[in-house]
Amino acid sequence: MKPSKETRRVEGSPRPERIPAERAQVRTQGRAAWPAHLGRVNEAARQSRHTQFTALLHHVDVEALRRAYARQRKRASPGVDGITVEEYGRDLEVNLRDLCDRVHSGRYRPLPVQRVYIPKPDGGQRPLGVPALEDKIVQSAVAEVLCAIYEVDFLGFSYGFRPGRSAHQAIDALQTAMMTQKVNWVLDADIRSFFDSVDHEWLLRMILHRIADRRIVRLIRQWLRAGILESGEWKEMKEGTPQGSGISPLLANIFLHYVLDLWLQKWRRTEAKGQVIVVRYCDDFVIGFQHKEDGRRLLSCLKERLAKFGLRLHEDKTRLIEFGRFAKSNRAERGVGRPQTFDFLGFTHYCSESRDGRFVVKRKTQRKRLIRRLKELRIKARKRMHEPVSQQQGWMSSVLRGHYAYYGITGNSRALTSFAYEVNKLWQRTLRRRSQNSGLTWQRYNELLKLFPLPTPRITHH
Repeated sequence: MKPSKETRRVEGSPRPERIPAERAQVRTQGRAAWPAHLGRVNEAARQSRHTQFTALLHHVDVEALRRAYARQRKRASPGVDGITVEEYGRDLEVNLRDLCDRVHSGRYRPLPVQRVYIPKPDGGQRPLGVPALEDKIVQSAVAEVLCAIYEVDFLGFSYGFRPGRSAHQAIDALQTAMMTQKVNWVLDADIRSFFDSVDHEWLLRMILHRIADRRIVRLIRQWLRAGILESGEWKEMKEGTPQGSGISPLLANIFLHYVLDLWLQKWRRTEAKGQVIVVRYCDDFVIGFQHKEDGRRLLSCLKERLAKFGLRLHEDKTRLIEFGRFAKSNRAERGVGRPQTFDFLGFTHYCSESRDGRFVVKRKTQRKRLIRRLKELRIKARKRMHEPVSQQQGWMSSVLRGHYAYYGITGNSRALTSFAYEVNKLWQRTLRRRSQNSGLTWQRYNELLKLFPLPTPRITHH
C-alpha cells in the first residue's frame, strides 16, 4: 500500500508524483538508509497506517547502542554522571553490553537531566537539558527504531528534526509555495514555550496509537519523569520534554503530528474556501492563505485546538499579514505602505521582484539574530585577544564558514557581505587593543590578511 500523496509531497510542489531519485532521496529517509531489520519495520509501517507494533525492544541491541554511541558529539558536555564520551569509550564493548543487559532486564534507570540556559534571540533564556551519556545512547537507539515507523506517518510539510530534511529545505518549500500557489495572506505562528508545555499523558496516548510494546512506552515514560537537576536541586517534570535530549525532537514531532499536522490537513480540505499552504519546522510554522477570511477563521480555531492540549500561541510572534503576489499593489491602492515581512528560521522573508518584473519571495538574515551574533563575537574576541594571531584567524574563519554555511542562500549576498565586514572590523579592533602602540591601521591590517586570510562571503545554497 503506497503512502498518500500528502505524506510524500513537498509543500508548494505542483506534481508530487514521479520525482527524480536524486531529489527524492533528500526529502525523506529512504528505506535503503535503514539497517536491514529496521527496513523491515519501515516496510511494515508502510503497509498500513493502523498497524501497532508489539515487539520493538529487541531492535535495541548492542549494535544499535554502538551506532548510537558513534552519533554522540565527542566534546559534548557531560550530564549529572560526569562521564564524557571519551571516558565511556575506553571500555566501550563491556559498557555497551552491560547497558544492553540492563535495558532488556528492566534494571536500567535514567538519571535526572542537568538543566542549563542559553540566550534566546528575543533576549530571554532558553532552557536546555543535558542528559547523562548512557541516557543519550539509549534514547538515540530507541529514536532510531521509532523513526523507522513515524517517518511513514509524518506529513510532507513537516521538516524539523527529521532524517534527510533540513531547515533550508523548509525555507525553499515555503518560497516555492508562496510563488506558485495562490497566497495573499500569511499567518506567522509560534507556540509559546512548546517544549516546556508538552502534556505527558496526551503524548503517551498518542504514542500508543502506533507503539504497543509496553517496554518501549515504559522507557519513554521514565525519561519524561526522570526530572531535572538545577543548581543541585532535583525538580519533578509534570509536563514538557527537555530540549537537548536525544529523543525529545522525535517526541515533539509525534505530539505536533497529532495535535497540529493532521488537524491542519483536514481543516484545509474541509473548511477552507481557497488554497492553504503549510510549512512547519518543529514548533515554528507558517500558513499561507488565498483569502483573508480563511486566515481569521483558522487562527480562531487554532487557538481552541491548541488549548485542548495545553498549548497556546505566542501573541507577540503570531501575526496575520498581507503577503504575496498582489500585496504590493493592493496596499499601494489603500495607501498603507509596503507589504509587511515575517521571520522564519532565522531569515526575514519579504516581497520583491525579479529583473524582468516577476514576483519573487526573497530572504535575508534576520536582523535581531545578526546583532545578537555580533555581540557574542565581541565578548569572545576580547577573551581571545592575547592568543597568537594564527589561532585567532582559525577561530574567526570557523565562525565565518559556519555563518556562510547556513545563511549563504541566494539573494542574501548583501547581508553576508555586511557580516563579513563587521567581523573584519571586530578582528582589527581586537588586534589593536593588544598594545597601546600597535599602530595597526587598516592598510597594515589588509597586509596582515594576506598572511592570515579570512573566508570571503559565498552562496552555499542555490
